[in-house]
Amino acid sequence: MTLEAIKEAIEHLSPDEQSELAGWISEREWDVWDEQIEKDFAPNGRGARILAELEREIAEGQSRPLDEGLSKRK
Repeated sequence: MTLEAIKEAIEHLSPDEQSELAGWISEREWDVWDEQIEKDFAPNGRGARILAELEREIAEGQSRPLDEGLSKRK
Protein backbone atom coordinates (compact mmCIF):
# COMPACT_ATOMS: atom_id res chain seq x y z
CA MET A 1 0.00 0.00 0.00
CA THR A 2 1.38 3.42 -0.90
CA LEU A 3 1.33 6.54 1.21
CA GLU A 4 -1.01 8.17 -1.29
CA ALA A 5 -3.45 5.27 -0.97
CA ILE A 6 -3.33 5.59 2.82
CA LYS A 7 -3.98 9.33 2.62
CA GLU A 8 -6.91 8.74 0.30
CA ALA A 9 -8.35 6.08 2.62
CA ILE A 10 -8.05 8.48 5.57
CA GLU A 11 -10.09 11.04 3.65
CA HIS A 12 -12.96 8.52 3.63
CA LEU A 13 -12.93 8.06 7.41
CA SER A 14 -15.46 9.82 9.59
CA PRO A 15 -14.19 12.76 11.68
CA ASP A 16 -14.32 10.54 14.79
CA GLU A 17 -12.28 7.83 13.04
CA GLN A 18 -9.77 10.42 11.82
CA SER A 19 -9.44 11.72 15.38
CA GLU A 20 -8.93 8.18 16.70
CA LEU A 21 -6.30 7.56 14.03
CA ALA A 22 -4.51 10.80 14.88
CA GLY A 23 -4.42 9.77 18.54
CA TRP A 24 -3.05 6.37 17.64
CA ILE A 25 -0.31 7.91 15.46
CA SER A 26 0.60 10.37 18.22
CA GLU A 27 0.85 7.57 20.79
CA ARG A 28 2.99 5.56 18.39
CA GLU A 29 5.35 8.52 17.90
CA TRP A 30 5.72 8.90 21.67
CA ASP A 31 6.50 5.18 21.99
CA VAL A 32 9.21 5.47 19.32
CA TRP A 33 10.60 8.56 21.10
CA ASP A 34 10.67 6.69 24.44
CA GLU A 35 12.48 3.75 22.85
CA GLN A 36 15.08 6.09 21.33
CA ILE A 37 15.69 7.85 24.66
CA GLU A 38 16.13 4.48 26.40
CA LYS A 39 18.57 3.39 23.70
CA ASP A 40 20.52 6.66 23.82
CA PHE A 41 20.96 6.58 27.59
CA ALA A 42 21.61 2.85 27.95
CA PRO A 43 25.18 1.78 28.66
CA ASN A 44 27.27 2.59 25.57
CA GLY A 45 24.43 4.72 24.13
CA ARG A 46 24.97 8.15 22.61
CA GLY A 47 23.98 9.92 25.83
CA ALA A 48 25.65 7.58 28.31
CA ARG A 49 28.76 9.76 28.64
CA ILE A 50 26.68 12.87 29.35
CA LEU A 51 24.55 10.99 31.88
CA ALA A 52 27.67 9.69 33.66
CA GLU A 53 29.09 13.21 33.81
CA LEU A 54 25.86 14.58 35.26
CA GLU A 55 25.71 11.80 37.85
CA ARG A 56 29.33 12.56 38.85
CA GLU A 57 28.58 16.28 39.20
CA ILE A 58 25.53 15.54 41.35
CA ALA A 59 27.53 13.14 43.55
CA GLU A 60 30.23 15.79 44.00
CA GLY A 61 27.67 18.43 44.96
CA GLN A 62 28.32 20.50 41.85
CA SER A 63 24.63 20.95 41.11
CA ARG A 64 21.58 22.48 42.71
CA PRO A 65 17.86 21.80 42.37
CA LEU A 66 16.32 23.08 39.14
CA ASP A 67 13.77 25.27 40.92
CA GLU A 68 16.58 26.95 42.87
CA GLY A 69 18.49 27.71 39.68
CA LEU A 70 15.40 29.00 37.94
CA SER A 71 14.40 31.26 40.83
CA LYS A 72 17.84 32.93 40.71
CA ARG A 73 17.34 33.75 37.01
CA LYS A 74 14.24 35.86 37.66
